[in-house]
Amino acid sequence: MMPAARESLLDAAHTALARRPWSAVRMVDVAAAAGVSRQTLYNEFGSKDGLARALVRREADGYLAGVDRALAAYADPGERLAAAAEWTVVAASQNALVKAMLTGCWSERLPWPTLSAVPSTSPVPAQRRADGPLPSPGELLGHVRDRAVAALAASVAPVTGVAELAGACELAIRLALSCVAAPPGEGGVAALVRETLRRHQLV
Repeated sequence: MMPAARESLLDAAHTALARRPWSAVRMVDVAAAAGVSRQTLYNEFGSKDGLARALVRREADGYLAGVDRALAAYADPGERLAAAAEWTVVAASQNALVKAMLTGCWSERLPWPTLSAVPSTSPVPAQRRADGPLPSPGELLGHVRDRAVAALAASVAPVTGVAELAGACELAIRLALSCVAAPPGEGGVAALVRETLRRHQLV
């Protein structure tokens, strides 16, 4: 299957999930919405659980791509971390799957795929990847921290040290996660991150 057709199926599944609980999402409806046969859908994902894993994997990838964009948006290290934190809060508020992956709180409306790898006999490379392990909240936070450290290392690490930089990056993301659970006050998460980093002289 062409990547565009696979994306269309995942888009259709995501749209269906926004309208009804995952338990009520039918494969035949997802296929029809994407303009393909149900057999084509099964050929690509193997099962409804395979579709769910692929959807969760795609949303995790999309969130991390947004982190990379946020980290590249500014020159100032503090602003870059604030932007990544702000994106985390926005992504979690707009995408229930991202929020569930970040917090580990999966509602009954969502698919709840096991995070460990599952046996895969799929000939589809993208599905074999989705059948691999999915990130836990801690692992996803680690991916974000490591991306932030890599993005800021050249300008910050020579002054503060790698360990201090990693601590600052993890603190910024953990502040963002706290704001996912309890929305911040005036100024939002970006202001909270800037002030915390300034007080601790981390960046």
